[in-house]
Amino acid sequence: MIITTTENIGKEYEVIGLVRGNTVQSRHVGRDIMAVLKSLIGGEIKTFTELLTHAREEAIERMVEEAKKQKADAVIGVRLVSANIIQNVTEILAYGTAVRKK
Repeated sequence: MIITTTENIGKEYEVIGLVRGNTVQSRHVGRDIMAVLKSLIGGEIKTFTELLTHAREEAIERMVEEAKKQKADAVIGVRLVSANIIQNVTEILAYGTAVRKK
């Protein structure tokens, strides 16, 4: 399946509609302590990078599964959004437009 941020894939296609996938992740208190210490000296906080990378991949995977259920061939205009729901809890949302070849 084609997954792209562009609004068009250069082929004739039928728009199916919005598809989305999300995940909600919480941070680990022990990791937060290490992150605070790391933030004092600077540099990448790898545990948070890994957490967000995994969350983005999971949200995209869920979006693709929704598109497959609708028999889509591609998802165009893909966007990712993050939001803090409560302290230490973040939602990652992937969304786009499911399309099918004509």
